[in-house]
Amino acid sequence: MARHILILLLIPFWASACQGNEPQHTMYDTTPIIKTEKEWLAELGPERYRILRQKGTEYPGTGTYDKHFKDGIYVCAGCGHSLFSSVSKFDAHCGWPSFDAAISDQAVTEKRDISQGMIRIEIVCPNCGGHLGHVFDDGPTGTGLRYCVNSLSMQFQPITEDRTESPIKPLE
Repeated sequence: MARHILILLLIPFWASACQGNEPQHTMYDTTPIIKTEKEWLAELGPERYRILRQKGTEYPGTGTYDKHFKDGIYVCAGCGHSLFSSVSKFDAHCGWPSFDAAISDQAVTEKRDISQGMIRIEIVCPNCGGHLGHVFDDGPTGTGLRYCVNSLSMQFQPITEDRTESPIKPLE
């Protein structure tokens, strides 16, 4: 419990420590990122491009972060925008990483999705517009929410022992 409180207390520090690392975006940066589809493909590679830019999905159980439970922050793989804290992650047994809350009210944008014969709520990165996954109202925690996210749409930034170093790193 104390570890989770510490993580929540350090989130604003981590975000402010990132402000000089261009083109890195924090949870407080609302500057939209605009690139051509050719630029996105070159930067992301074919699989991340398919998910983030073409609204694809991973096969259940194949994503890196499905069973990943280390302390840190999950950021957008397209721009580095802070999305979710490990404090809100849980195993939904659905085959995708699941969270019961975004890291802040501005961390994700929700959009109505009527594709594939279903009515769902899509979640996208507010900075780069990248498709992250969907949010459902069947979560088992107090929020009642289950953010079901593609692993390839995120990067994990672990908590570092040196608290003066920002855990948010630029994409490689």
